[in-house]
Amino acid sequence: MQDRSKHIIHLDMDAFYPSVEVLDNPVLKGKPVIVGGSRKRGVVSSASYEARKFGIHSAQPIAKARRLCPDGIFLPVRMSRYQEISKQVFAIFHRFTPLVEPLSIDEAFLDVTGSIRLFGQPENIAKKIKKIILAETGLTISAGVAFSKFVAKIASDIDKPDGLTVVHPDGVKDFLDPLPVKKMWGVGKKTRLLLSGLNINTFKDLRKTPVEVLGKKFGKHGVKIHFLAMGIDERDVIPEHDMKSIGHEQTFLQDIISLDVAKKELLVLGNKVARRMRHKGLKGKTVTLKVKYSDFVQITRSTSLPEPTDDGLEIYTAACRLLKKTEITKKPIRLLGVSLSQLSLSGIGMQLSLFDQNPSSQKRQRLNTVLDSLYEKFGDKSVVPGTLLND
Repeated sequence: MQDRSKHIIHLDMDAFYPSVEVLDNPVLKGKPVIVGGSRKRGVVSSASYEARKFGIHSAQPIAKARRLCPDGIFLPVRMSRYQEISKQVFAIFHRFTPLVEPLSIDEAFLDVTGSIRLFGQPENIAKKIKKIILAETGLTISAGVAFSKFVAKIASDIDKPDGLTVVHPDGVKDFLDPLPVKKMWGVGKKTRLLLSGLNINTFKDLRKTPVEVLGKKFGKHGVKIHFLAMGIDERDVIPEHDMKSIGHEQTFLQDIISLDVAKKELLVLGNKVARRMRHKGLKGKTVTLKVKYSDFVQITRSTSLPEPTDDGLEIYTAACRLLKKTEITKKPIRLLGVSLSQLSLSGIGMQLSLFDQNPSSQKRQRLNTVLDSLYEKFGDKSVVPGTLLND
């Protein structure tokens, strides 16, 4: 059973980019501010709450945003300024605990279990952080306090902007039960439709459905969301400097002998790793391929890239090069894994690269931004690389 003695805070800056623009130009206060690409091209990076009322959201094409809100104030990204504020915010986090796990330039988990004796109860710590951030940066931040990362993250989004929601262990069921399943991580449009077919529309429905039923219908993912619906999330808060690598691996029901099949699996794994990297605002320089043969002999092959990356295509290409150094087609493969190490904090994760000076890189990162938004809304299988369509 989940350790309920932990105290985790999820902190998320409110409409960060537009809020910084308003901070630097108070005339913009109360107006629909949209920060993003060029006048006709590119995508929305972030929108103020006033702009969101018009249906504008991140990763939306700028052209569509202009149609939705012709009187909106469209501004270019000023990345160096956002990074400057972000460093201030994260420095404030670190005053209260060394256990800070960044998710992006404006979002992080804090484990304050060991900070209570010094700073008081978790709710008070969250209040202090919010107060200091407002005083020192002029910006607001929303916080969620709970015993698990999953519940804390949901809580921080309940009362935005400038919200604070505390979920005590004995109140988790009452807090989660009424929520729609679309609030669940990894539950996209397709999964929601399948759940609806089972008459599962809320966390309560998900919690009360036998785990065997969900497991049979959705596999391991069904088991996972069943436990999340109860607030059970065993993941620890991992500081960026403690993250050695990020990876994914897959064990196959039938051993792989085909090079083409192996490459397709590497494409899936590479994209999963890249999405996790971007979500955490990290990049990695060393790609490692893990192979376990049918006789359970396991090998690894690694290569270092010229520059750190969070791009699935780069990871996949490197993994394919490493695949040539294995006994693929000679020995059946039971497991494949791909991971990235030599991690570094990219500052803002994927959004920073949107404005890379290299046109090809800029195009890839813009595509990644849109894909991440689609995955977030509609689930892991909402967009499938063309090479996988015959699977």
